[in-house]
Amino acid sequence: MDLWTGDKVWNCVSAGLALAAFAAFGPASAQTANTHPDFAGRWQRNAMDPELPASGPGPLVNLRRPMDDHTPNGGGDPLPLVGDYNNPILKPAAAAVVKKAGELSLGGRINPDPSNQCAAYEPPYAFTIQLGVQFVWNGDELLMLYPQDDQVRHVRMNATHPRNLIPKPMGDSVAHWEGDTLVIDTVGVKVGPVSMVDRYGTPHSAAMHLVERYHLIDVNDAKAALAFHVRRTGPAGAFPVDPKSGEGLRMTYTVEDPEVFTTPWTANITYLRSLAGWAEQICAENIVEYWPGENIAVPKAGKPEF
Repeated sequence: MDLWTGDKVWNCVSAGLALAAFAAFGPASAQTANTHPDFAGRWQRNAMDPELPASGPGPLVNLRRPMDDHTPNGGGDPLPLVGDYNNPILKPAAAAVVKKAGELSLGGRINPDPSNQCAAYEPPYAFTIQLGVQFVWNGDELLMLYPQDDQVRHVRMNATHPRNLIPKPMGDSVAHWEGDTLVIDTVGVKVGPVSMVDRYGTPHSAAMHLVERYHLIDVNDAKAALAFHVRRTGPAGAFPVDPKSGEGLRMTYTVEDPEVFTTPWTANITYLRSLAGWAEQICAENIVEYWPGENIAVPKAGKPEF
């Protein structure tokens, strides 16, 4: 059995949530039509952040690399999140936001974000931090289950966005098949206190438009893509790869937001079929990074509150 290695495992989706979904909607392999590819099973990867596109504008990368030894207490500490604020996709105001977030991280603090604030992992932020996904089909609805913090997306198949769209934390997502490719179109992602498109604090506006395209690829191509990505970003997880699978899953997404970005840009995410179990996970808000010697205790009430 292959073990896709790393230094940390993020294979946590609520067991109760997954079981409830299966009970309500049937097996994950129930596609909307038998002619479509089978995305059944758990898909996983072993490094955060998206992969760069082969060409054209791409996502922000961390200016700090795993081989750098510039973290406050040596290379064993968490790698600071310093987004490339010079990336030409950023308009000046967005670049300033990213630069400020990076300065906080270099100082041993982090920006409030959907993860440390237990908020909805809005797309495409979810793609930069979630290391797994599972598809659960129910005819006209697709549920996408994500491991970290028990996140769920609801996607309407063969539907259109409502005319009077009300923004929501996860946005409004509709999908359709284009041959062997599942295409998900998302608009109406609500702008909130911790809204961002990546781990570097890059903002978005209410005008953001996201398109995801999922298709199966050869398992060896998927492994090569993941290995290349890990060399650039550093590993974030280890999981057992399904040895019977000859397929990987490639997702390419495009972000367009004329209020924040100078141009549309594209990124990739690659997954392998995983045999790892999904465990329950509970989120606890904490915007303090744990540098050695600076751990801050959980707040305690001075007197009973009830």
